[in-house]
Amino acid sequence: MTIFFYKVWQPYGCFSNFSLHHIQIGNTYWTTVEHYYQAQKFIGSQDESLITLIQTASTPEAAATLGRRNMRCVRPDWTQVKIPVMREAVLQKFLTHREIREVLLLTRDETIVENSPTDYFWGCGADKTGENHLGKILMSVREQLR
Repeated sequence: MTIFFYKVWQPYGCFSNFSLHHIQIGNTYWTTVEHYYQAQKFIGSQDESLITLIQTASTPEAAATLGRRNMRCVRPDWTQVKIPVMREAVLQKFLTHREIREVLLLTRDETIVENSPTDYFWGCGADKTGENHLGKILMSVREQLR
């Protein structure tokens, strides 16, 4: 059985980057994985000042909006590092929060899919042909946690 997730209030919503599970990377606290991920886009870029705004955004949705604006200048290596950045954050989330680590481990060997109707990179997209990189990261983290 494939496990689909998307919104935080739906089954397996704790797998979402918008779930309210804080992480700490280095000495920096992040309210959600989404806050961390969006901020990492701007390290060393001309828009680096956005990092503090994203970190202190009141919701993961607000952090995402700040990080996704097309006029922003992301770091030049973003395409190469975005998957490892996401994996680091997702791993930290499940190492930090035992209750959701158990949820992830209880999925056993099932395929995990981010059921985003619009995201064909991190999710499966509307027609289920997307790359599902977030689901792949979750399955990789699950294997590492075993």
